[in-house]
Parts: sequence; structure tokens; C-alpha cells
Amino acid sequence: MIDGWQKLSGGVGGAWLGEPSRVLTPDLRCTSTQSRHLERPDSMYSLLSARPVKPLKMPRAVQREDEEELVDLTEALALRSKRTERRRRKRETKDAKSRSRGAAAGLLNLPYEITMHILTMLRPSDVFCLSRTNKAFAFFVQEQEETLVRDITAARYACLSRCFRVPVLLENMEPALCRHLKDAERHDKWYTSQRGFQHIAAWDKETMCSCGSCILRWNTLCVAVDFAHWQDDLDKGKPLPTIARGRNPQWNQRLVESHAAVVRKAFTSRLWHARILEAHLDSTIRSIRRHAENKGNRRLRFRMTKADERAESDAFLERAGPPSVDVPWHRDNYYLLEAYLPNRAWFMGPRDWVYVPADQHDRDVELVVRWSQSRDRQASQASTA
Repeated sequence: MIDGWQKLSGGVGGAWLGEPSRVLTPDLRCTSTQSRHLERPDSMYSLLSARPVKPLKMPRAVQREDEEELVDLTEALALRSKRTERRRRKRETKDAKSRSRGAAAGLLNLPYEITMHILTMLRPSDVFCLSRTNKAFAFFVQEQEETLVRDITAARYACLSRCFRVPVLLENMEPALCRHLKDAERHDKWYTSQRGFQHIAAWDKETMCSCGSCILRWNTLCVAVDFAHWQDDLDKGKPLPTIARGRNPQWNQRLVESHAAVVRKAFTSRLWHARILEAHLDSTIRSIRRHAENKGNRRLRFRMTKADERAESDAFLERAGPPSVDVPWHRDNYYLLEAYLPNRAWFMGPRDWVYVPADQHDRDVELVVRWSQSRDRQASQASTA
């Protein structure tokens, strides 16, 4: 019994009596599962003799001869969401701004004379688009507007600029003259015919000079803008809307007021005045082309060639042609209106056009002042008598 106990002590039980044993020394890297097995003496030998289990191999798929080979047709899904759309638009806007800055830097870095020569070859509408490109071009056009528009007008609209002048504002005149020009009695006696126009807005006597020359300038500019508005309908042969006498529908009021707003912009901006001249030149070219296609119309008209159309200049209007002095008092006159060029007359002696001078405004203002002073003297003499 003692020998058995010694065998047990020297064999397995040595670890219990404090003797070291390599077999029962626990591994510190053992897992929690192994530590649970170590607490049970009957599972120690099974733990030491454990071997890793290999995973089972899955059987390969067997392809039958009658089955077709599978083809992968999957494609990447297109990313489409509000976030990606916002990022795309933001990236495009940034790229456009960078390109415009580069173009502005390349053009504005040229010498001043070369830059002005390039911009002078543009139309007024192109100058507007250029000024809206970025801040650099907007500042340059604003600073050089007077010189730029003067050169463009001299090159393209030398004739139209003398036919369509801008009215004078009262703020640019002497206060003593403004008192006579704002007289309500003179307005009622001299300019009652203005109330019959359906396509021309009435002028504002509080801001604009009301002499004969300025009122005629206002009417001609309003007619030029309104005539350009109906060119598409005239080209298509579509009849213009008819307004009964004494009626003024809402659509016509809005249209007339929008045209008057464009003319008011020309009071303070020469670029807007040049834009009106560009629109009227286009209307004149289209009108002459439209009447030339009418073989039954044998009236005298201006001679215009294809080269004149491509030049986009009013030089061909300096040739002999029918004069147009009267203001179209109704839109029905647009059907036969070909080249509306007021404030000029044809002189047979020099055989050339003679234009109304710009200082005619001063003469008409003097006429208004003399009439007002004469009326005041008559009123004072009647009161003393």
C-alpha cells in the first residue's frame, strides 16, 4: 500500500505534494475552455492528447452537359442621389469660375489699347454678356463704358445714333428752367395727342424735359423698342393683337411699361442706348428683307445686300431711300414700316441726308421759356387793369 502511494506520489500526485511536474504544469496561454478542463482531473490527459480538427471539404459542383455556362452580367450601380448631384453642380461651377478667371486674366493682362480694340469689335449685347462674366470684366466695362460705347457707336451705329437721341433729364438743367417745363397748363394745351397712343407710355414731366425735341426723342425710342418686340410675329405673318379704341388691357399696360423702363435706363447708361440701337438695326434689316421677298411690293426701299447684313452696321442706311419722319401712331403701321429713321430729311441739292442737330433741344427750351414769360405778362396786365 505504501509502494502504491509512493508510485502515486512520484507519478501523478507529485504536483499535489508540491513537487514540480511537467505534465500537469498549466500553459499560461491556454484558452478559457482549456482552463475549465484543467479544473477537472479526469480530462487532463484527453486535453493533452487533443488534435485540431480539419474542416470538411465541400463537394465540387458538377456541371451537366445539357446546362449552359453561366455568364456574369452584373454591372456597377450608377450613383444618383441629391448629395452627388449637389457635389457635381458645385464642381462644375467651380471649374467654370476658374476658367473665366483664367480668360479674364489673359485678356485684361494685355495692353490697354489692344484690349479696347478687341472689345470695340463686339456688339452692345456681347458687352453686356461680358460684363456679367465675372467681377473683373464688370469693373472694366463700368470704368470704360463711356469710351467703349462711343467707339462701338461710331463703328456700327453712326446713322442711328443721330436719329435716336436720348431725352434730357431735369436734374441736368438749371432750376429756373425746370419751373417753366413743369407747367401743367402748357402740358394740357400742347401735348393732348399723347394720350391716344396705345403702344407708347406717357413721359414723366417730373424727371424728363418736356420740350418738343425731348418728347419726340422719347416717342421714337419707345417705338423702336416696341417695334423690335413684334418682329417675330411680323416674320411669321401672324396678325398683331388689336385693341379697341378707349381700351387698355393689362397685358398691354405691362408691355408698354416694360418698354418704357428700358428707355429710362438709356437716360443714365450709354450702353443701354447702344443696345436699343442694336435692336432697331436688327428690326430694320429684318423688315427690309421681309418687304424685299414680297414681289408685289414695288415701293421705293433701301438697297441692302448680303454683305450689309453680315456687317451688322447701319452704313447702308446712308444711301438714298424713302424718308420716315412721322411717328407710327398705331401698331397697324408696323406692317408697312420698313426703315424707321426719324429726325432726318433728304435734301436734293447736296443729295444727302440732313439730321436734326443736337442743340435743337436748347432752342425748344428757349421757346418754352418765352411762351411762359409771355403768359405771365398777360396775366399781370389783366390783373392790374
